[in-house]
Amino acid sequence: FMNTSSCPKPAKKTRRSGIMGGSFNPVHTGHLLMAQDAAEFFALDRVLFIPCATPPHKDDATLAPAKHRLAMLSAAIANLPHFEICTFEIERGGLSYSVDTVKQLQSQYPNDSFHFIIGDDSLVDLPNWYQIDVLLKSCEFVTLARPGIRLAPGSPAIEDREQRNRLLAARREGHSLNVSSTEIRNRVAKRRSIRYLVPEPVVEYIDRHRLYHKHPVTASCSTRSPKAE
Repeated sequence: FMNTSSCPKPAKKTRRSGIMGGSFNPVHTGHLLMAQDAAEFFALDRVLFIPCATPPHKDDATLAPAKHRLAMLSAAIANLPHFEICTFEIERGGLSYSVDTVKQLQSQYPNDSFHFIIGDDSLVDLPNWYQIDVLLKSCEFVTLARPGIRLAPGSPAIEDREQRNRLLAARREGHSLNVSSTEIRNRVAKRRSIRYLVPEPVVEYIDRHRLYHKHPVTASCSTRSPKAE
């Protein structure tokens, strides 16, 4: 975990730990607001931001090196003690699967209860996640919905009715902030301002290291599916 060692020593008392995975390419205000909403709605003691090494189902042509994504995350949460960074997936390398990360977290912190933070788009997509049946039994999923968004009948398409009901019960309406990492990268490439879309230290880091300054990207990205950008 960061701030900035690989992992701190296990806590002696049980904590409610939120898990927020993604490429964070770059981290933006929407990520932070989503984490804050989850912490408040579900009484989380901390939220772990877990940047992936290589995201499944995504083109990594525009993926900034891990050292830069970690540095931007660290700068973004520097004054937020209830937010931490976990480097498990970066250290493992290769494709990042949530089920493997949760197993590793549970091994490291056997007394913690883990709560996987997702958005409505990922809630609908859960049946396509790798080993989702195992993952649903390993931790609690908590969903942040955009205000006014209604799920289609039958969503999510989880066969286990009890699991499906638990997923729907742990769904709260969060703040609405229409921002994505893809948009930010496009704006940087077009020399447009990203101020207020990302924390000021991240703006400065991107400028200093000239990240995302090449060609604009056209692929859209979801907030979490299965890893948030």
